[in-house]
Amino acid sequence: MQSTNSEYGSPYLATYHVTSQFVLLFMKVFRCSYVVTSKFCSHVHSCVFKEIVQQLIDNSTTFKDKTEFAQEKYIKKKKKKYESDITILKPSTRLLAMMYHGREPGKICHLRYDTLAQILTLGNIHAGSKIIVFETCAGLVLGSVMERMGGYGSVIQMYPGGGPTRAGMESFGFPSHFHETLHEFPLCKVNALLAGTLDLSEKDETSGVSEEKNTEPQSMEVSVDPQEEMRRAERERLREQRAREKKVKMEEKRKKLASAAALLEGRNADGLVIASRFHPCPVLMGLLKFVAPSRPFVVYCQYREPLIECYTKLREQGGAISLRLTDSWLRHYQVLPNRTHPVLLMSGGGGYLLSGTTVAADAAKARNQHKSEEPVAKRLKLDKISSSCDSSA
Repeated sequence: MQSTNSEYGSPYLATYHVTSQFVLLFMKVFRCSYVVTSKFCSHVHSCVFKEIVQQLIDNSTTFKDKTEFAQEKYIKKKKKKYESDITILKPSTRLLAMMYHGREPGKICHLRYDTLAQILTLGNIHAGSKIIVFETCAGLVLGSVMERMGGYGSVIQMYPGGGPTRAGMESFGFPSHFHETLHEFPLCKVNALLAGTLDLSEKDETSGVSEEKNTEPQSMEVSVDPQEEMRRAERERLREQRAREKKVKMEEKRKKLASAAALLEGRNADGLVIASRFHPCPVLMGLLKFVAPSRPFVVYCQYREPLIECYTKLREQGGAISLRLTDSWLRHYQVLPNRTHPVLLMSGGGGYLLSGTTVAADAAKARNQHKSEEPVAKRLKLDKISSSCDSSA
């Protein structure tokens, strides 16, 4: 085994010649914080593997009837199956993106690793910035943004539903100070925050009322049996303990919500990244209000039509310039002597990206009004040209 045990950011590479049970145990102990890839070679336990392959050959009834080429192919196939060299690598954006795209592309909205690299570049993700992220890609985009920022700055995750999904982000194995820069805010409260009517104590009050309703009828019951009374006291104690734990969790959630709301209220975010299975148009129009002028934004979608709608909406409404709608195309090549050619099986598409730069809404409106209000002399000249064209026709 060869490894370098160091802090986050330094290389980590360990090679083990072990069975699959060790891999499962390793992933269980480290909570899948490392990416496990398997390569096939033989240089440590080759004698054991040779015995296994030789036993398979002896037990095969058709091996002697095969041709020399078929026998070599059979031995090579069995070596590939039983001589496994497990390589454990420290997770990174490239490794996790390739793993998700190769095994479960539906979980990350078929986001390819080269498209993810373009998202990080077009979004100008760097240390010390304040980035708003809305994604439903199992936390892969969120973890990529946090890795690029290096633990400096602020990341505000907008999430739909009851809570955020961070399976992909937790697979990066970030240190504790990385999580201190991460904030979360529910998407359903964005309109209330923009209108200034966000109430952070509303949910706590309703939960307190429901707890009072549940405890009142139970306190009126009377029991004579001492064992029943002890069981009742134990249930009451457990109920109070659960209520206290729930209250503590609600208080922590309220504090996180308040801190995220304070960051968003400034409306000075340095960037916006959207990669979701939902329609991006209403989400983009709502979250662009929290981004400061002259800041980049990028939207990923698996399909082109939703991004075309966003493009036309932004052109009509204003507030954004340098709009670009692009798609990425990637092709692998096999490079061998006299056999160099494109790989036949390849990804058909990597999705579409809409990128642009925000501008002040007042300036955009004034510019549009200035273009629409043409001088009188120019308008008269245009009228004369159009009338002369009509008379000649």
